[in-house]
Amino acid sequence: MKESQKMRVAVFASGNGSNFQMLADRAREGSLAIDVVLLVSDKPSCGAVERARKMNIPVFLAPRKDYESRKAMEEAIGRSLAECNAELVVLAGYMRILGPELVSAWRHKMINLHPSLLPSFTGLDALGQALEAGVKVTGATVHIVDEGLDTGPIVAQRSFPVPEGISRAKLEETLHAVEHEMLGEVVALFAAGRVECDGQKVRILPASSSKSTPERSLES
Repeated sequence: MKESQKMRVAVFASGNGSNFQMLADRAREGSLAIDVVLLVSDKPSCGAVERARKMNIPVFLAPRKDYESRKAMEEAIGRSLAECNAELVVLAGYMRILGPELVSAWRHKMINLHPSLLPSFTGLDALGQALEAGVKVTGATVHIVDEGLDTGPIVAQRSFPVPEGISRAKLEETLHAVEHEMLGEVVALFAAGRVECDGQKVRILPASSSKSTPERSLES
């Protein structure tokens, strides 16, 4: 990708879409060197779809019931990604497990935002799992997607304390703020070509003089 070009990013979401909104807003204001070119969703009436349509960002709807098989659905998703010339896929609250063919096609170019400090609390309702376990610290993780469930190489993590007696709603507010900040920083690193993956290890390459970098470290 030439320095003058912006990385073309597709976002997958099934819910409210606040992380999608954050990426799209930062792209449009110029603080992220990306273009959000597509939203993929399995939930036609979800908040993310509404946000995308208000911003005139193309939407590809892929509810499972509309396809005879998961393979057919993911082949259609793959075509939509090719048609918009996406270069990075960001799963931000996408609630479906992707099949190996689609994951393989986007090897090291697909990342997932997960609301826990992996490898703890994989799968659904990670925050609820953490609260049930009585953790004193929780956080969020951005990882490269592989064929497992939240098992891919970790790009970044950020933690925060869980105060005694805090409500789930209040904890979710903190979590979302952490997610927004960290995801924006990670996407900026990908756009700058600074993420290198070797097996399960991810290395953040030094900044070159010609590319912008996040202001903060990705460490907790």
